[in-house]
Formats: sequence, C-alpha cells, structure tokens
Amino acid sequence: MRFLLALLLLSVSSLGQTPKIEPLPLGAKAPDFKLTGVDDREYTLADFSSAKALVMVFTCNHCPTAQEYEDRLLKIASDYKEKGVMLVAISPNDPASVRLDELGYTDLGDSFDDMKVRAKEKAFTFPYLFGGGSELEASSKAYGPVATPHAFVFDQDRRLRYVGRIDDSEREAFVKTQDLRLAIDAVLAGKTPEVSQTKAFGCSIKWAGKEDQVKAYMAKLAKEPVTVEPVDVEGLATLRKGEGKKLRLVNFWATWCGPCITEFPDLVEINRMYRQRGFEMVTVAANYPDEKSAVLSFLTKQQSSGRNLYFGGTDKYALMAAFDKEWSGALPYSVLLDPQGAVLWKHEGAIDPLELKRKIVGALGRSMAQ
Repeated sequence: MRFLLALLLLSVSSLGQTPKIEPLPLGAKAPDFKLTGVDDREYTLADFSSAKALVMVFTCNHCPTAQEYEDRLLKIASDYKEKGVMLVAISPNDPASVRLDELGYTDLGDSFDDMKVRAKEKAFTFPYLFGGGSELEASSKAYGPVATPHAFVFDQDRRLRYVGRIDDSEREAFVKTQDLRLAIDAVLAGKTPEVSQTKAFGCSIKWAGKEDQVKAYMAKLAKEPVTVEPVDVEGLATLRKGEGKKLRLVNFWATWCGPCITEFPDLVEINRMYRQRGFEMVTVAANYPDEKSAVLSFLTKQQSSGRNLYFGGTDKYALMAAFDKEWSGALPYSVLLDPQGAVLWKHEGAIDPLELKRKIVGALGRSMAQ
C-alpha cells in the first residue's frame, strides 16, 4: 500500500509539485523493493529474510556527512554480522539532479558507476543499492528518508523499530550517543528501543525533478566571462610559490596539443566542483604571444572562466624554468600546490581525472569536520 502511495507521490512530483517526504511510521512493515546493487545483482526485501534485524541506511557518495559515516557503517556491519543483523545501504539520489558545486567534498558523483567505484575503494561488505532517479526512487520514497545518511531498523517481522540518525555527531570524536547501535541491541533483545526516533542530519535527498535547476545552473556558468592574460618569467615564478591562501592547480597546455584538448573539459569540471572552497585552477597556454586569439577562442568554447594565462614571451625555455626547472617540457603538464607552494602532485601527460580529484579532496577534506 505504501509502495503504491509512493508511486502516486512520484506522479504528483512529475507534474511540478514537490510532495512532502516523511519517514515510514514506527511499527510499519518494511516496503518491498527491487533494486540493483553495485555487484550487479538484483535485490528484494526477501533476500534478507533470514536476518534477525534489518538495518536500511539511505546514504550516497557525494554528501560530506554521509562520507563521515562510511567507516562507522562498515564497523557496525562487521560487529553485528555474527548476531544475525544485515545492513543494506541505498542511494536514493538522482545523479542528474546534483549540481557540480554540490560535489565540492567528494571525488565521485552519485551515478551507479560511481557507486561501484566507491564500494570497491572502501571495500563495502554490505549491499549498496541504487534507488535513485525517476524510475527507481519510488522504492526509496516508500521508506521516506529526508537526509543522507538516514537509518531504519526493522525487527525479524520487518516492523520498523527505529528511524533516525546513526549517532549524535558526524565528528566521531564528539559522539556521545550511538543511537543506531543501541536500537539494534534492543531489537535483538526483543525490546523496544528507549529512543525509537530521532532527527537525521545531512544532505537533503536529491529526488528526480531537479534537472531543470541543474540545466539553469549550467546555463549560468556558460555566461561567465572568459579572459586570458600574458604571464612573464617573474609571474610564473610567483605562481609557483603559492600565496598562502588556496590550494592551486596549474595546468600547462597548448592549442596544438591533442591530449591537452581532450582533458580540458575534465579540468573545467574539476574547477567548478571545488572552486567554492579553498581551491583555484590556473591554466597556462604554452603558445606564443601572437597566438592569443586562438588561445582565447578555445578557452571560450570550453567555458574556462577561471584564471587563464598564456606565455607572454618567446623564450619558452626560460618561462618553463621559471615555474619548474625539473619539467621536461612535455605537454600537458599539471601541478597541484598547497597554499604555501609545496608540490602535492604533478604529472606530465594526460591526467586521470579521478586520481586528481582524490588528490584535491584529500587536501581540502571530505567533510565540514576537516
């Protein structure tokens, strides 16, 4: 019945109205579902019928709060496995409804493919199911998560006995009450948890229907002005030193460099993901001064609205040496500098976008707690 209600709510949403999502009421039966996991296996509620307690956690890749809880979920799954408890994670987010500026604390989005990458990287020992997008989110809405992460604990009869937070702080050092563990312990003992419902804290669920907002955001980005300025030997030396304020990615490229052209959209995306934090990207075209128009034309097509420079002199070797005497001269060439100018990462040749994102978010931190 609740599953059918969720479908009705989904239809209302498609008409442009945003339905209010509320968590499943205590005592309600767990709604059935049919969702695919990162192991490409299809799961239903019946697949967990042998569990003495079933913990459903709605989470996602990109949310900084959700990422703070990944290791704790792994520990809970491990600690309670021999006690007959099964933990299942579900991502309810629609990847198409997430803006780039909402990815500033992650290296991955919320697509199914990205979920697979995260699950492998973190060695998830529990099923991680994709329950987002217009075709699948009815199953997630039937449970009613309002934020990521949001936990639901069901007893052996699959009646809801606890719904809410995992514990009382995303900063593990500040945790005083492990609400989810207490609820699981009570359910296993056949008791009602002393606290059966709490508020959840984290990122709002990105339900389908926000695609137009994402398109409007991208259209706004496309209108940002694109400029390019010359840089001399002194300017490149200064660029290399850092200014003590921001993490800095410097990318050397040229209009005639095939790999440079191919990777450039990834660099623009990376800049848009992290620029609202302590991060800046600087592109430096290794073209001659009289090729400025070609450089600007390319940058404009790429919507590279960050800080763009081009070689302001004809002695390329002096310009190269001013930034990095160890640079062989091969393009593209990318360097990630900390605010004091220390090299965190550098690479000659085409970048691996995921590797670079991990370096950046590793330096910036994956959560507000860092």
